[in-house]
Amino acid sequence: MQSQRLDSLIPKISAIIGSEGVSTGQRAALRRMTPRQPPPLAFYSFAVNYLPDGWDRNNESRKDWVTIVGGIALMSPNSHDPKRGLGRALSESEYSEARLQRLLSDSATGDVLRFLVLRASRFLAAKLTPFDWVQGSALLLTRDQDRLDSIREQIAKDFYRAKRERERGD
Repeated sequence: MQSQRLDSLIPKISAIIGSEGVSTGQRAALRRMTPRQPPPLAFYSFAVNYLPDGWDRNNESRKDWVTIVGGIALMSPNSHDPKRGLGRALSESEYSEARLQRLLSDSATGDVLRFLVLRASRFLAAKLTPFDWVQGSALLLTRDQDRLDSIREQIAKDFYRAKRERERGD
């Protein structure tokens, strides 16, 4: 999926999940989703109305969107900040380097990556630290290896830049 589409879609998804248009019960069902289990009806209701065409083109794509919607729901209503990349948010929240290494590793693919993204979302939700879900979504949806490497590299750079700023007291 092109990042231009994600740039407009992700803020919309975040706003809808955090709005009164999604009931507390629906939001709770979305928060409990995992990519290894069949999604609840609340997900299908949301997906048919708000996700882009092709979200269900295959099982992997469906699981990626379950993870994106579930992660945003976990962090809702404080989920999306387009000015704070995932790496910066994790660094500012003192996420461990070992966990970051697992998240950005070449071996973090498929359900492992989805699980790690949801774990990071729970961590950031507990710290009330939103991040740019466009970048988080691209990490999950990107299939081109060069582009994926670039996303991982940017997350790592942002993490260490923010860490350096914290240590210097900038």
